[in-house]
Amino acid sequence: MVSVGGTPIVPGVAEGPSLVLDQPLSWWGGIDPRDGTIVDLHHPQHGQPTAGRVLVLPGGRGSSGGSAVLAESVRRMTAPAGLVLGDVDPILVVGLIVSAELYPDRNCPLVVAREGYDLLVSGRTTRIRTDGRIEQF
Repeated sequence: MVSVGGTPIVPGVAEGPSLVLDQPLSWWGGIDPRDGTIVDLHHPQHGQPTAGRVLVLPGGRGSSGGSAVLAESVRRMTAPAGLVLGDVDPILVVGLIVSAELYPDRNCPLVVAREGYDLLVSGRTTRIRTDGRIEQF
């Protein structure tokens, strides 16, 4: 088991298979909110599904419209189960705060793990705890 400390930015609990992205991702034009697939043709993980996964990525990239796309993904229940970032991304934080207000029965926590981030790998069951700790089994 791997256990990494994180700082909860949007609190909550999540569990699911992990998907570790090699590069930052923009939700605006990078994710299809209808099914949660990475559609950015230039992203190394193009075509990968993110819905229901604990998405581990260095950070977000780009447009403030990404907040709306992330909130729409939460509404459609195609969002990741949770987000683990290497650095804070205000666009993603805003999208999740807004979606928590609009859809209080849906949860997508966001934690920042600056140290130990590189220990997380794809394909493992990953849990985000309320205290921000990330565990992989």
